[in-house]
Amino acid sequence: MNIQDLIRPTIKALKPYSSARDEFQGNSDDMVFLDANENPFENGVNRYPDPQQSTVKSLLSKIKGIPKQNILLGNGSDEVLDLIYRAFCEPNQDNIITLPPTYGMYSVLANINAIEIKCVQLDHNFQPKVDDILNVANNNSKLLFLCSPNNPTGNSFEAKSIERLIKEFKGIVVIDEAYIDFSNEESWASRLMEYPNLIVTQTLSKAYGMAGIRLGICYASEEIISVLNRIKPPYNVNALTQLKAILQLEQPELTQQQVANILQERDLLITKLESVDYISKIYPSDANFVLAKVDDATKRYNQLIKKGIVIRNRTTQPGCENCLRFTVGTPAENEKLIKELLLISKS
Repeated sequence: MNIQDLIRPTIKALKPYSSARDEFQGNSDDMVFLDANENPFENGVNRYPDPQQSTVKSLLSKIKGIPKQNILLGNGSDEVLDLIYRAFCEPNQDNIITLPPTYGMYSVLANINAIEIKCVQLDHNFQPKVDDILNVANNNSKLLFLCSPNNPTGNSFEAKSIERLIKEFKGIVVIDEAYIDFSNEESWASRLMEYPNLIVTQTLSKAYGMAGIRLGICYASEEIISVLNRIKPPYNVNALTQLKAILQLEQPELTQQQVANILQERDLLITKLESVDYISKIYPSDANFVLAKVDDATKRYNQLIKKGIVIRNRTTQPGCENCLRFTVGTPAENEKLIKELLLISKS
């Protein structure tokens, strides 16, 4: 597959903006910077941030075993996804394929960018219908989104299905791995060299506990990363986000311990949910949440709100009728949830 054939002509012809910090590549020690029209008085954030986030990428490269040149960072995964749309999808001409129930921003971003959406609903086990996906694709199908582990269902897609789709889909396959750190499955980012049309997105919002700093990660071939770098805003990841990310990434053992605690609590939560009489099914989860089918999702959601507990009502999503999604909280929060679930069963 020739990736250049998939890139929008206007993007290939684009001359990217070159910021002051992009142009100066030397050692910054003892240098006087009068190039970027910054306020010279030091307050910690008076200078523009590193436009390439070199330190953050170096830490991620060490942790994930992926070269820096295969990494792009964004202001949340949503910016990363938007860049992918703008690089490969021609407005009012191309289409993308999504597999509902799935992450809602794929469709929102498609609508923002004037891109047609083709939906192929997951099967009753929340697995991709590979033949249907390949059949619905046409010459203008540029992106296929696979969320694995999937949100809101929590399950991982079968590796053989994913591999076939990467090999046979004629566009870019984007695997959203926001929840991969909670799964026993290996990240598809380890196979970037095999598949030039593969993009893997991850985030620091979930396992790393930094949803508030908005840092999304894109792993792809050097060729794709180069294209995305051409169109990203020059200083898209601010200095405070980079600093906080560095501090967290420098202590991976803390993240590993928190993930282990969440997984332990998830298993305990599932066990206790089984004792709630109006829960008829609990779906397998490779994430930090659990999807469960109840008798009346809207009723149970409202009852929990009155008890001071906010969960997610997913009943409007395809295949998720009367389903509630429970994020795994602290031991005390999970205990309160179970207590209130049992109490409202009597009402």
